[in-house]
Amino acid sequence: MYSIYHFLKSLAAKKHLLNEVEKLSEFPYDTGLLSCRNEGQFPDMAIRVNKTKERFTGGELIELKDSDSYTVSSFNSTIPTRKKEISQIITSDSSIIKQQMEKAGDDIYSLPVRDVFYLVRGRKKGHTKVCLVYGSFFETIGVDSLINQSFSQVLEERLKESKMEISDDLKKSLLSIFSRQENFSKVRNVEKASVKLRFRVMTEVKAEGNILNPKKYPEICDDTLNLVLPCHSDKDENDIIGKARHVFGKKVFDEFKVFKIKHHFNGYFLVFQSLLS
Repeated sequence: MYSIYHFLKSLAAKKHLLNEVEKLSEFPYDTGLLSCRNEGQFPDMAIRVNKTKERFTGGELIELKDSDSYTVSSFNSTIPTRKKEISQIITSDSSIIKQQMEKAGDDIYSLPVRDVFYLVRGRKKGHTKVCLVYGSFFETIGVDSLINQSFSQVLEERLKESKMEISDDLKKSLLSIFSRQENFSKVRNVEKASVKLRFRVMTEVKAEGNILNPKKYPEICDDTLNLVLPCHSDKDENDIIGKARHVFGKKVFDEFKVFKIKHHFNGYFLVFQSLLS
């Protein structure tokens, strides 16, 4: 059986190493849980898909975020999200991710939409915080809406500077065209140009979305390992705790302190916290 809970349990078994390895990518992850492992492309890791998906689907995608401060490092060429379609990641039969997943025995397309997690580590003045965070901690509005509203600001600024006016319908049409990352992330080949142009997105986390920020989220203590999951109802809480108890067993479960934190933009999250030492 595979899931993000099994992945956390495997981290907890060697948690002292999270404070010792120079890079998060050097941690000895349990490869038996993983269907793919890469560095420098999304996802850095994926959990295997379960054949029976009644309680745990598996298939979660994980990106590593390592920082020498208590600021989540920038997202280069990606926008953090809570879910990702596997078809957006595997775009050809020659994809190394596809090859790795097939070699691991995954029925890849039996789970077309995957949950996304970020394994975030921050280090400051000899202390370490490690958080395995669900993507909705960072994606508090949809990716398309984020891009749309960002381009809206650019358009409004340029219209104001140039003293031009365009109709609201034309504005909506332009913003609709530029609301999807795929529309402008491709390499563009311009005739007679000796270079190719590619627009790349860099995403920076605000203080309100920075799980490592001690002023915004003081409950996330120094030298701890944390699992952070959205929890918007009593049903969510009972379901999460039930799954954790099932996977961890009593001994490991009792090593975790369980509590809620309130996101500044996105409601409550349930935290499982354990000391790294």
